Amino acid sequence: MANTNTAVMGKTKRSTDNMIDEAIAQQNSWLNRRRNFTRRFLKSVNVFSHRDDENEKVVVKRERAPRDNNDDKKSVLREYWFPILCALIVLFVAIWVIFIRIGTPQRVVVLNANPVPVETVSRDTVKNISEPADIPTFDIVRIKENGIVVAGRWQPNKNISVLINNKIVATERTNENGEFVYAPANGLKPGNYTLSLMGVEPKMKSADKVFLYISDADYRNSVSLLMTRDGSRVLQSPSILKDGDLVVSKIDYLDTGRIIVTGDALPRLRVSLSLDDKYIGFARVSDYKHFGLGADAGELKPGQEYNLTVRLHDGDGQTIATVNHNFVMPEMTGDNDTFYTVRRGDCLWIIARNFLRRGVLFSIIAERNSIQNPDLIFTDQLLQIPTKQ
Repeated sequence: MANTNTAVMGKTKRSTDNMIDEAIAQQNSWLNRRRNFTRRFLKSVNVFSHRDDENEKVVVKRERAPRDNNDDKKSVLREYWFPILCALIVLFVAIWVIFIRIGTPQRVVVLNANPVPVETVSRDTVKNISEPADIPTFDIVRIKENGIVVAGRWQPNKNISVLINNKIVATERTNENGEFVYAPANGLKPGNYTLSLMGVEPKMKSADKVFLYISDADYRNSVSLLMTRDGSRVLQSPSILKDGDLVVSKIDYLDTGRIIVTGDALPRLRVSLSLDDKYIGFARVSDYKHFGLGADAGELKPGQEYNLTVRLHDGDGQTIATVNHNFVMPEMTGDNDTFYTVRRGDCLWIIARNFLRRGVLFSIIAERNSIQNPDLIFTDQLLQIPTKQ
């Protein structure tokens, strides 16, 4: 029994030794192949290669024939061509950075917008028009004696369409700076217009629009406004006025201490209200030249004289027209209601804000006048306004 176990153990040991020997032989073979590959690679580039003095000994010394200088130079170039090439590349890059890139002067392009005189462009409308815009953008819109001038920007060398009241009237081509100018030969008829831009390829609309009011009296009586998401900004204010550009048609004073002034003025401009030279409120004129302005005036004493001033302002806030109304405060009638005639462009929200202080109270006016749809009122409709809530 013992002999049988010994024989098995001896056979197992000899088999394990053979496996270990084979693994060591394979590893040595792999190391030799890797060593030979590395030696061939280093010799091929002639860099960092050296002789192994221990493994490669010179057995026979031969007398070498003398070589000339040309052979020496060729031998040097053949052995060190790679580091020489790297040094030349680094030198070339350094020369390019120092003498070419840094030494190139920066060019500044100054553009002169010839279609519009410099003195007619306000400071707010001046932009860096040398840079193309991501979306169609207005730069200048001017109303002239014989028409209008529209200048703007978009992508360079692209077609851009000019729309008036949502209808395409012209298509212009931007230059290499992305600029374009539209100046029609025929002027626009008196009235209100809305200008917008649209890129052709790719199709892209302008975020801003321009409102134009063309006066029937004189082009200098016209108005141009840029309408953005943040509000409107006057591009061209009227330089002259005519009779009727600011008219106060009605003044209401309620027993709640609120005064309401209605009238007509140039569209989209601002009107302000002052009582005895004390500012009490302002409003914007609608596209249809109507305005309604409600403000808290406080308690007015019957029999006392007051001065009510309504001013019309241009884009810079300067007063361009004034209406003064001197009156003696009469006795209050005691009526609980007043009346208002709807004009074009009115809505119940604005009417409620003027008479009742808050636009959200429009439902009170709608209920008093049996209006089923608060969004639907008609021009010349007579509304009964409850003054006591």
